[in-house]
Amino acid sequence: MDTNRIQKHPILPSKDCDKINFYWNKTPLTACRGEVISSALMANGIKIFGHHEKDGSAQGIFCANGQCAKCAVIANGVPVKSCMTPVEENMIVESVEGLPELPEINEAVKMDPIEEISTDVLIIGGGPAGLSAALELGGRGIPTLIVDDKSELGGKLVLQTHKFFGSVEDSYAGTRGNDIGKMLAEKAANDPNITYWTDSTALFVFKDRKVGILKHGVYKLVTPRVVLNTAGAREKFLKFQGNTLAGIYGAGAFQTLVNRDLVRPTKRLFIIGGGNVGLIAGYHALQADIEVVGLVEAMPMCGGYKVHADKLKRLGVPIYTSHSILSANGDETVDSITIARIDKNFKPITGTEKTFSCDTILIAVGLSSVDEFTFEAEKAGIPVYAAGDAAEIAEASSAMFNGKIAGLQIADDMQNQSGNIPQSWYEKAEVLKKHPGPIKPQKVCSDETGVFPILHCIQEIPCNPCTSICPTNAIHLDGDPIMGNPYYEGKCVGCGQCVAICPGLAITLVDYRKDPDNPIVTLPYEVGNHAIEVGDTIQVTDIDGAKLAELEVADITAVKNRKTQLVKVNAPKEIAKKIVGIRIQPESSSAPMEETIMPEWTPDDAMVCLCERVTAGEVRKLIRDGITDINHIKAVTRLGMGPCGSKTCDVLLKQLFREEGIPTENVVPHTIRPVFVEVPLSVFAKGKGENDA
Repeated sequence: MDTNRIQKHPILPSKDCDKINFYWNKTPLTACRGEVISSALMANGIKIFGHHEKDGSAQGIFCANGQCAKCAVIANGVPVKSCMTPVEENMIVESVEGLPELPEINEAVKMDPIEEISTDVLIIGGGPAGLSAALELGGRGIPTLIVDDKSELGGKLVLQTHKFFGSVEDSYAGTRGNDIGKMLAEKAANDPNITYWTDSTALFVFKDRKVGILKHGVYKLVTPRVVLNTAGAREKFLKFQGNTLAGIYGAGAFQTLVNRDLVRPTKRLFIIGGGNVGLIAGYHALQADIEVVGLVEAMPMCGGYKVHADKLKRLGVPIYTSHSILSANGDETVDSITIARIDKNFKPITGTEKTFSCDTILIAVGLSSVDEFTFEAEKAGIPVYAAGDAAEIAEASSAMFNGKIAGLQIADDMQNQSGNIPQSWYEKAEVLKKHPGPIKPQKVCSDETGVFPILHCIQEIPCNPCTSICPTNAIHLDGDPIMGNPYYEGKCVGCGQCVAICPGLAITLVDYRKDPDNPIVTLPYEVGNHAIEVGDTIQVTDIDGAKLAELEVADITAVKNRKTQLVKVNAPKEIAKKIVGIRIQPESSSAPMEETIMPEWTPDDAMVCLCERVTAGEVRKLIRDGITDINHIKAVTRLGMGPCGSKTCDVLLKQLFREEGIPTENVVPHTIRPVFVEVPLSVFAKGKGENDA
């Protein structure tokens, strides 16, 4: 039944699946050995994992990161988070219908001693920032322990199949994120000063300067001299009608399924949010042979890189700016989405509503830092640093470079040294985390002889692989060595390396040497599931995705080390320099439904707390009654008291205060209590296991 597995991917190797049997509500199914329960269920086409005890609404995957409990199931009689629990042979998995019943314990629990460990530096999070910092610390001979709750190091790099932006020298620009993750993890594994614990969750930083860690189900206490928080970020959510339906989740959950586990969780996807996260997820969906019906962005222009947005448009994905979601429609799972144009006050404009058929809605409306470890370490009096998204939301290229700086800064402080970090590093760090700059007029070579690149990158972003790869140094940046716009000046040999390395797929090559009236245009292509062969007729588009012509493919060259194809067409000289991309998704796949579904609701009906089923109206009434203490709101409504520990609803709650004109500084935050992640009480009694290292 597991027909939702990705058998062929243009970037990722096929998965070696050792099939095992398990049971879902007494139905026999198969899974890949070692994969988590949620991925096995999604591979078998199962989206609903249970029903909420308060209103009976369907529950399914949501964060896929262990932060919530919406994906909870009963595995061999015990409630577990399906996104963090591996499938076992003949495991009996059942849906959670209402509140799960806890198994009876008929024997006394033996209290084993808890192992306590000391380390110089404890790094919480083995992603780009954490690994980069650890390598600098290890290089200075400082014992460092990395803890990460996933089965492999790399963090979100594991999920990133696209080529990175930034600097070639400092952040591996032009290399795919998953490959960067493997390189950093391998270096860390080979460093004798670095110890790492995978499948290990940091639970809390206690006042006695100890950090509770759950390692492979065994509780330990770590006493560090210094803590570095590189735990990353969690995704923000939205309040809208139908936001509790199964089939609504974040980009991280989607990329985990598609790029880590090679599971295709949807056939027709709609994306909310035009930042880099949403734009990149749309590209990953196309690479997984998923239709991307559309993307909405509330602002007049996407907040992510223009080359990312243009890339989607060229492939056939419509982007609706100044639009937002009105409702997700369906009984238990998503059947469709209704969107509308919004005015400058973000209010829907009547008469602009459109409904699209889709089975999944991906929410990509920003990130919030996982900064609780930083605050608790400060309160405990432990020297604490933060890097990556845990310090400031930015791209992974920035996280790696700022992680390096954090590692060196910690080493300097611990060894009473200074001057080991060049001032230029701090300046480069600021450049790498800059938001996209202005859009400038495109500089196109006026020549119509020879061969040369056309650079369709017209927005200032931190990126320089094209200048680094050119063998004749004919590509330059206008102004800043990383942020400037690229332009061609010099001699081109037609090697196509710039076309293959460009992360934005924004470089083409025009060759007039054989036929000046019909020059050869070379385009990059990475969506191998939509196979293109020599002799095929393809639809070529301009920078904005508008159709230019239908042309025959003359040749295809596979650049294996870049996992990119170079597709060549003979084009009329009138359009040769305008050709940028290849449309693969027909317009009909993204057309709205003939009948628009108009939700009968008010903004107060939207759910704010998914765990405890608290609506915006319930909270808004308390705010209007003068309550500005979140602890008071929790006591009345139970908002934030569910399994996720307010990780999702906290952002939505603060939005409600702003909507009611209450400044954030006037709001009393909720009290954080141990632990950050809910765990069975039994783990605190287990101590050191027989096979625990």
